[in-house]
Formats: sequence, structure tokens, C-alpha cells
Amino acid sequence: MNNAISIKNIKKTYPKTGILALEDFSLEIADGELFGLIGPDGAGKTTLFRILTTLILPDFGTAKVAGFDIIKQLWDIRKIVGYMPGKFSLYQDLTVEENLRFFATVFNTSVEANYDLIEDIYVQLQPFKNRRAGKLSGGMKQKLALCCALIHQPRVLFLDEPTTGVDPVSRKEFWDMLDQLKRKGISILVSTPYMDEAARCDRIALLQKGQVLDVDTYEGILLKNQKPMLALRSAHMFKLLTDLRRFPATERCYSFGSVHHLVLKAGYPYRENELMDYLQNLGHEDIVCQKIKAEIEDVFIDLMSGVA
Repeated sequence: MNNAISIKNIKKTYPKTGILALEDFSLEIADGELFGLIGPDGAGKTTLFRILTTLILPDFGTAKVAGFDIIKQLWDIRKIVGYMPGKFSLYQDLTVEENLRFFATVFNTSVEANYDLIEDIYVQLQPFKNRRAGKLSGGMKQKLALCCALIHQPRVLFLDEPTTGVDPVSRKEFWDMLDQLKRKGISILVSTPYMDEAARCDRIALLQKGQVLDVDTYEGILLKNQKPMLALRSAHMFKLLTDLRRFPATERCYSFGSVHHLVLKAGYPYRENELMDYLQNLGHEDIVCQKIKAEIEDVFIDLMSGVA
């Protein structure tokens, strides 16, 4: 299978700050794949996007996009990629239609020539075609930005946290659009802080401090990272967290929504009533405890613990 993106041993440091954004970063993304980059702020996602779209150079390593080298063939790459940065970057004083026609002109094409590619998205924007981009809602801004990134029929689409700050309904609609684009043969690399969006990717890479922690399908990452885990709550949650961290069988304990997630040490001869007796002896009341399976956030926390 051919690769839409091939990254080998990329390293990038920002000299002014000394921040190491990417360290020995390697990744292969297949043609036609909807691939997700999952990681917190500072994980290196935006730096990677800027390198792959030829906006900045790596300090070390190589990468290819659709077979083109990011350094030797940057002008070829710029013709066949669409890039949607995390921050809305269209012309806010231009209308929806003016922005779209401007970006089509930049690539020596027209809206009419490539309308079939954006039609499903643009029909939602059409009632607002004479409205200035700066006056659109968050969801509509993202749809306009996606249209502008697609107007020249790119082979590879880069989307850097495209739904951050967008309402849940618009987020779902946006990802439905990505599914449609994938079916049209466009390779998509998307970063997101939302774990529910990660489940909609063909594969995902979990990133932390410029390194790849794991690469697999969403389900595959969950299956190979299951550890004994409990969800607990009681009348005194802060004290509960402190006491759970002191429990002999505890490997890790952290707050997760309205409960605490307790990861148990593998191989520890743990008995179910042992924990309840331990907590009751420490004065805890109204204790609720249930066995659970790790979610992707739990896996991420576990993998992050191995990164210095």
C-alpha cells in the first residue's frame, strides 16, 4: 500500500525558547486513510503540520507527502495539499463567497470547476454567502475554512484541531463531512483534543512531548492497554483520592469526572473486600466502587507516565 505521508526521524527545536517540539518522530499514513493525532497542547501536533505543509523546516530527518520530499519538492507539495490551521485564518472582512473565490484564484482554478467536491458543505453556507466571514458562527467558520482548503482538489488534507471551540452538533456534522471526503479518496491527517473524535479515525497516534506513545486503531489501543481498574466515589472525595494513593495495591489514582479512577498493580494479590475494609477503617462513608474498563483517556494517562 502506498503512503500518503511518510515521516522518518524528524526532530525540531525552537532556538529562541529551546523547546524540543519533535524528537525522533516517525510515522506512516496510508493513502486514503483518515488518521488522527491525539495529544495535549505542546505535544508537537502543530509543529508537525507546519513541517509537512512546508511552512517550516525540520532540524533533522525526512518526510514525504504524496511521494514528494518536503524540502526538495516543496512547491509540488503546496499544489496538492489543503491546510486548515487551528486558528481561523481566512479574511474576516471578505464575505463567504469572496473568500472562496479568492482561494480558488490562488490555485488557478474556480469554484465552479471544483464545486462537486465542496457541494455537500457549501449548501450549508449558501444562505450566508454574502455575510462577512468574521460574522459567522464558530461552526460555519470551520465549514468555510474546509471549503477553502478543498477548492483546489487536494490529495492530502491537513486539519489542525478543526473543531476546537465548536458546539457538539457542529462537531458531529464536521466529522460526517470528513467521512464523505475520505470516501472520495482524499487522505486526511487531523489533530484533535477530543477523544470521542479519535474513535472516528481509521487509526490514531497518541503524542506527548514530541514523541509517539502508540499507533493503532482506537479499539486496538484500548485492547492492548487494559489494566485492572476501579471507579470510586465517597462522601469526601479529596480525602478519598489521598487515601487511595496510599493503598498498597495502587499503581495510579486520579480524578476522572465525578469519580476517581484507581489502577491496580498487575499481579498484586488483591481481594475485593480488602479495599472496602481499608477505606472504612479510615472513616470513609457512602463508598461506591465498581470495576470498569479503561477508556482512551485512561490509556493516554498510563502511557504518558512513561515519558520523562
